Amino acid sequence: MNLQTKRAREKELVSEMIALYCRKKHHTKSTLCPTCAALNRYARQRSDQCPFMETKTFCSNCKVHCYQADKRAQIREVMRFAGPRLFFIHPVVALRHVIETKKEQRMLEKTR
Repeated sequence: MNLQTKRAREKELVSEMIALYCRKKHHTKSTLCPTCAALNRYARQRSDQCPFMETKTFCSNCKVHCYQADKRAQIREVMRFAGPRLFFIHPVVALRHVIETKKEQRMLEKTR
């Protein structure tokens, strides 16, 4: 998979999780509330600038965590809420995330 595809997948997943979170927590319909829209822009920007994209699967698996502390707390809250619910809305995306995470964990174990 090329770098552009990885970045697009990362941004797609994060955007879907933020949208799910916003719909359920902030009761929005078709657009994000201002707070969630700002978080989405920030997350997409961080993904575009990530120097580790070639070697990682998803930001949630990254050991560097380049997000500002307040944004990191927000994205963790989103992921904790939306992650399990993603299986019911986008099972293919959620399953791909689980598989890629497991692959990365096995690769890290082999390098230790």
